Amino acid sequence: MSTTDRVVPLKVPLDGTSLTCAQVSAIGSGRATVTLGSTAAADRSRRAATALAGPVYGRTTGVGANKDVPGQQGLDLLRSHAAGAGPLIGPERATAMLAVRLNQLLRGGSGLDPALLPVLADAINSRAIPPIREYGAIGTGDLTALSTTALCLVGEIPWNGPTFPLEPTDALPFISSSALTLADAALALHDLRELLEASIRVTARTWQAVQASMQPLADSVQRTDVATALRALLPATNPTRIQDPYGYRAFPQVHQAAFTALQNAEISVTTAINSALENPLITTEALHNGNFHTGPIALTLDTLRAALTQTASLSTARLATLMEPAYTGRLPFLAATEGASGLLILEYVAQDALATLRQLATPVTTGGAVISRGVEDHAGFATQAARACLATREPYEIVLACELIAADRALNGPEPDRPIDIEAARRRLNSPD
Repeated sequence: MSTTDRVVPLKVPLDGTSLTCAQVSAIGSGRATVTLGSTAAADRSRRAATALAGPVYGRTTGVGANKDVPGQQGLDLLRSHAAGAGPLIGPERATAMLAVRLNQLLRGGSGLDPALLPVLADAINSRAIPPIREYGAIGTGDLTALSTTALCLVGEIPWNGPTFPLEPTDALPFISSSALTLADAALALHDLRELLEASIRVTARTWQAVQASMQPLADSVQRTDVATALRALLPATNPTRIQDPYGYRAFPQVHQAAFTALQNAEISVTTAINSALENPLITTEALHNGNFHTGPIALTLDTLRAALTQTASLSTARLATLMEPAYTGRLPFLAATEGASGLLILEYVAQDALATLRQLATPVTTGGAVISRGVEDHAGFATQAARACLATREPYEIVLACELIAADRALNGPEPDRPIDIEAARRRLNSPD
């Protein structure tokens, strides 16, 4: 790559108020770096924290069931909580987590030393990756992930990033956050938005291939953004059927429900990554609270996965019609010769991916947990909901890719049977062209 061809990363200003899911994705992937906005809110919170008198959770006391035990835990707290398990998470998720936590700290309310903030920005921009393991949170704070990060900062765990002398009173303020959960959710939501938009383009090709009726898209029938977008992509059709299967007739409302679920999740996650969800929240006093709890976010993510499964099932239904001569006017399975299997295997692949989506749609919010000697007696499990949303990206994309291959064959006519390249179709989904 020449100097003139080198891609210059975008710069995302972090100010504690305006970070988006798309920006979290860009930062996590390395397509963007961060610049530090005003630290005034963090400065005010720090001054208030140093002036506090009386017991303050995690600063002058233990945590959890030890909330009434006086004393500063400091590094001992970080060492006891940096005990995640499982495989290491990837650089994209780790960097996105750092960006979310930095943005929250800029909002103020933690009382943490503001001198740490430019250090975190440097870590993000230099792609310093803390060795965070997958398991260790239940939606009430990513304690293992952030404790591991804090020990990297103080130099106790090796990493490729800067160091910073965290004060003992800053241990809990740094880790009291669900930054990794929120980062995972933001990454998933950004990618799922792109896939839901791609779904409309794929459906338009299938619609043309079978000459489906435009009546379900009429403004008097469906005044939805999905119906409007699909109409704009379709030329006039010449349907021969009174009405088409649900894969066509029900697509506008079912797919709109998926977009609505996505939008609700985006609102919930975006609000959280731009909020001071600190416990205690340091203003002019220490306000002990449960704002770090991510139960409401888990509810929106559960709804989104259920909606994705519904609209993916319509994709497999349309794929089934593309195998039928009555809909395409071509040989069964869109084969090149009579009796050949053609694209039959795509139905197997798509149904396998759809079955995975159904498993991932199992709600996490029906679970519960009571830990720390009964003091922490509820959990929202948004951590698991966000991971599940990340996992839906691949099977959903595969379902769409199978439909896209079949729609292209139905539109363009038979061609000699050869190995089917589903991976190439998946790459095409990421290009509006």
